Parts: sequence; structure tokens; C-alpha cells
Amino acid sequence: MNQNKPVVGITMGDAAGVGPEIILKSLAYEEMYQISAPLVIGDSKILERAKSFVNSELVIKSVSAEELDQVSYQFGTVHCLDLNLLPSDLPVGQVSPDAGHAAFEYLRTAIELAKEQKIDAICTAPLNKEALQKGGHKYPGHTEILADLTDTEDFSMMLSAPNLKVIHVTTHVGIIDAVKMINPERVYHVIKLAHETLEKAGISSPKIAVCGINPHAGESGLFGYGEEEEKVIPGVEKAQAEGINAVGPLPADTLFFRAVRGDFDIVVAMYHDQGHGPVKVLGLDAGVNITVGLPIIRTSVDHGTAFDIAGKGIADEKSLMEAMRQAVELAPKK
Repeated sequence: MNQNKPVVGITMGDAAGVGPEIILKSLAYEEMYQISAPLVIGDSKILERAKSFVNSELVIKSVSAEELDQVSYQFGTVHCLDLNLLPSDLPVGQVSPDAGHAAFEYLRTAIELAKEQKIDAICTAPLNKEALQKGGHKYPGHTEILADLTDTEDFSMMLSAPNLKVIHVTTHVGIIDAVKMINPERVYHVIKLAHETLEKAGISSPKIAVCGINPHAGESGLFGYGEEEEKVIPGVEKAQAEGINAVGPLPADTLFFRAVRGDFDIVVAMYHDQGHGPVKVLGLDAGVNITVGLPIIRTSVDHGTAFDIAGKGIADEKSLMEAMRQAVELAPKK
């Protein structure tokens, strides 16, 4: 059985992508077993196939949900809660409704295990949004599934990279819809989530910088139609009134430089590309995606399924390894 290390459920994501490969490459490092008890939630036969892609000598062992309490997690053996949903000859690097449905089921199973406290955190390999929807699940991505299946209304996506953390007011919506969705209450709630998340991580009175929506944060009405004054400033002021160390709205074009320099502990971005772009400039293998506000811990790689290189064994495992470390750091302490 596990010796006081957090059990991290690693969902396999879209099996036609690089998920199975980066899981095996990550679990080939003994460090992952020194800090955690990793349990893959997916299809054992897909992992077996992926061994040939990455020249792995790891042993794949299938387990059932009933056996989880008896599993002894040891380096060299990868334990897989085998849902047995996919054929071993699933085409690699192609959109598949079957793979999309399976990715949903891996995550749904992980959420149930986390609710039942059979695992301590969830770490997700990437899924493909087109495959997910073709598989019958009309969600924009992982974050929205997690929120729906945990009945969470107040949540946000946080990206963590070296020297930069970013949390989002809106994520997977078009830019016009994003601007419509931004409002003072949402801005306030995301600032508060950032504050609470960083305080739990040991940062006292974290410094929070809030992006504007328009260039130069509107520059006193010169750009836009007063969105900052209407949608952002009241939310910042509400947070400040509660003693939260938040400033803004600030021009996004200089704000991220200042955050990387160390002026701020986290940046509140208004929409997807505003926050994702700066993080990904720092390196696709460096970013980790964390869903904050959930009743369970969830971290993820911050890259996609990479269908163009799937099956070639060249996908980089560094982001998944960092996501594992973050999951361990955030998991309830035993």
C-alpha cells in the first residue's frame, strides 16, 4: 500500500495523442515515485502499445477500483486503472470520437475517485476538444468538465510557469463573447481565488496585478468604450476593500514583463490569449494548468495532444512532470 505519499490519478487524455507517451516517459523517472503514488486512469493496452513508441521497459499492471487500497506503488511498475474502452489498434494522431469519449470517461472516473478520497489529486494529460465533442460531450475542455461534475460555479484556470502565474477571468470563448462576459463580480471573484490560492501555498498577502481589457488599459477612455471603468475597476475596488493586495487595471503589454521581473505574484488576465500567450512564450514544456476553486486538486500539462508527433516518441514530458510536482504540492497533506 501507499506509504503516506499522495495518490495522484493521471488521466490518459486522448489516447490518439501524446498522452500515453509522456505518461510513460514521466514515470521512467524515480523522482515521480519518491514524491507520489502515481495511478494511471486509462487503457492498459494503449499504454502497452506506447511502450514501443518510447522504448520503455516499464511493467504495466492493470488494477480495478476495488483493488486500489492494496496497490503498492513502486518504481518500475506502472499501475493502470484499466477502463478498457479502446481497441489496441486505435489510429494514432487522428481525431477519434471513441478516443474523445474515453478521455471524458477517464476524467469522470478520476473525479469520482477524488470525491471518494481514493486519490488525493488529479493530473490530466491533454484531450482533443474536437474529439471530445464528436464523442458526445459538449464541453470546451477539461476545466468545464471538472466544474460541471463537481457542481462548482466559482472557478478559474491558473497557469503556472517559472516566474509567472496567471489566472483567467474568461477562457474558452471567443473574444467578443469574452468581453461581454467580463463583469465586476467575476473580476472580484477571480482576484479572490488568486488571493486564497496563493495564501494556501504559503505566500502572505500576495501581490495581484489585474490586466485591462483594451490597449493601455483604455487610457482613461481613449481606447474602447469605458470597459475598464464599467467592468474591471469596481471588481478591483471591492477586493481592495477586503484587504486584498490587488492593483489595476494595468496595461497588459508591460504588465507581464513586470510580473516576470518579480513585481507581482500573479496576474489576472481578462481572456484566454491575453494570459496564455506570455506563459507559452516562456516555453511549452514549462507551463502547468491548475484549476482553482474546485473541491479537488487538478493540475495539467499546458499543451495539446500534438497529433503531428504522436507515436514518434519525441513528445517532451517536462510539463507533465511539473504538473505532477504541483499536484503533490497542492494535495491534502497526510
